[in-house]
Amino acid sequence: MNLEKFTVKSQEALAEAQSLAEKEHNQQLTDLHLLFAIIEQKGGTVPEILRKLSINISHLKREVEKEFEKLPKVEGYGQIYLSTELARIMEDAKSEAAALKDEFISTEHFLLAIPSSKTKSGEILSKHGINKEKILKILVEVRGNMKITDQNPEDKYQALEKYTRDLTELARKEKLDPVIGRDDEIRRVMQVLSRRTKNNPVLIGEPGVGKTAIAEGLARRIVAGDIPEMLKNKKVLSLDMGALIAGAKFRGEFEDRLKAVLKEIVAREGEIILFIDEIHTLVGAGAAEGAIDAANIMKPMLARGELRCIGATTLDEYRKYI
Repeated sequence: MNLEKFTVKSQEALAEAQSLAEKEHNQQLTDLHLLFAIIEQKGGTVPEILRKLSINISHLKREVEKEFEKLPKVEGYGQIYLSTELARIMEDAKSEAAALKDEFISTEHFLLAIPSSKTKSGEILSKHGINKEKILKILVEVRGNMKITDQNPEDKYQALEKYTRDLTELARKEKLDPVIGRDDEIRRVMQVLSRRTKNNPVLIGEPGVGKTAIAEGLARRIVAGDIPEMLKNKKVLSLDMGALIAGAKFRGEFEDRLKAVLKEIVAREGEIILFIDEIHTLVGAGAAEGAIDAANIMKPMLARGELRCIGATTLDEYRKYI
């Protein structure tokens, strides 16, 4: 099977399954090795799906380990070959990817293929009440309506959870400090946000004067209900630029992540107010020669009023970049 049609995570899972077979002195690479590799994969979609299904992952791993301990062991170096069951699961995963209109085979397709296979791993999942229908239901939560069009789709799943901090949730849990003496500024921000268009305030001030505190004060007011009617039940999310840029090695990765965040915000139809601290960093972020920067990706949405945004920057940077 052509490995180029597999995502990076699924290739890593297959390599990990092979290492596991070698470590256990198994000559056959089986569905059990693959199941173990995908359920313990860091940053993978499968552990996230299992968590949402309220499955005890360590208990599941122990059961899988017990089963592959029963597999025949060989001493000395020998060629590891694919079991017929695993080959069938990989073919079924290809069909699952096609059914979901995905261009690449990912770890979630393996998980979808295992329960209906007449294998030991299929039995283990069935014993825990994991079936294809339940997986598909959770997959919609994790992926939304996104299709896999490249080899790193996980970066774009649940983008808001990964790349933003929910200030309203923090305010609800009393994890934000009270904001004192900034009522006029908070009121002015609410006034601008309440407009139909041109509703994106920018907070300008010297470092340390409390620009971020105004966004936190707004979040506290939303939780307390001390807010105009049209801003009720809104969420203030703070964009984490560090997380957004971290690990984006290839050209276009940063833009893809940002687009995924913006797409989720637009899909929530005005429920989210995005707070961007140091907003000047967006101008030129991700841009190489001939590429568009992050600010240009956001401009059309801001102009159409699909995205409500609060920016914060210093006076010098505002003059220089914005």
